[in-house]
Amino acid sequence: MKRVVAFGEIMLRLSPPGYLKFIQTDQLCANYTGAEANVCVSLCSLGDAAEFVTRVPDSDISRAALSWLRKYGVMLDHVAYGGERLGVYYLERGASQRPSKVTYDRKYSSISAASGDAFDWENILAGAGWFHFTGITAALSPAMPGILRRACLAARGMGIPVSCDLNYRKNLWTGEQAAAVMRELVTLCDVVVGNEEDAEKCLGIVPDGSDVVSGKLDIRGYEKAAARICGEFGVKTVAFTLRTSRSASDNTWAGMLSDGKRAYLSRSYDIHLVDRVGGGDSFSAGLIHALMHGRDPQYAIEFAAALSCLKQTMEYDFSLSSVEDVERLMAGDGSGRVQR
Repeated sequence: MKRVVAFGEIMLRLSPPGYLKFIQTDQLCANYTGAEANVCVSLCSLGDAAEFVTRVPDSDISRAALSWLRKYGVMLDHVAYGGERLGVYYLERGASQRPSKVTYDRKYSSISAASGDAFDWENILAGAGWFHFTGITAALSPAMPGILRRACLAARGMGIPVSCDLNYRKNLWTGEQAAAVMRELVTLCDVVVGNEEDAEKCLGIVPDGSDVVSGKLDIRGYEKAAARICGEFGVKTVAFTLRTSRSASDNTWAGMLSDGKRAYLSRSYDIHLVDRVGGGDSFSAGLIHALMHGRDPQYAIEFAAALSCLKQTMEYDFSLSSVEDVERLMAGDGSGRVQR
């Protein structure tokens, strides 16, 4: 199986222990993360080959970040070096009715200062079987949309499928800025992943009849939105994550996949959250894994939903489930009983 290449930013994540607020703690727990990096780790845990491409400063912190990925089997053959700092984000985990909060400190990071000619995409993608990026990366700098456009064009020219998780982040750009960039980049993608906010802010398409705050999801509205994305942007496959938040501690979770003509819905999971960050990234990884292995659409959406369900029961951003773990849950074994 050919490797998946993903391009994005690797960051230092700092968070108080447990569910402490920042104002309560005198220590922070450190690990390393990033949307596309999370996808790579998840794929390696499933037994696939994955390569992460990024730009980092030449520093001990960067080497620690890359070692964090390397220990899970992620390839790092085309990492670029330059710039002065690694991006940071701070996470305060919520509980019950208190929401989690994210604070970014990633301005002027190494990758955001990358120039348009920093990456030789024909060389990077040689022999690859898939290319993945997210809207988070597109938002990092004025130059980044052009870098991503060159990457997508190179992949398409080489017959490599391209996937994008829209991943709208209001702390990085406005809806108007996101739409101006993402509506063009999506036309170069084969697979698009997102949720209702992503579709609205990035593509101007709203799933009718849903209100995620009140917990109301109208599946028919998502089906119509997916069909519009396929039709208007020439996308082959659209997948939505379907989350309803009963509280910061308890969510329901499912997924929907569409080829523009027919929609496939996964089973729904009730999750008592351990760490929800990275849930969408593992969903993308599960979808990529299933599609690369030639699985049918129903299996693909069931696998993606189950994998991302399991990730949200794990500390930190990485999904570390095996195929066996995921298929056990898909088969209905969600009891959580001790395995001996």
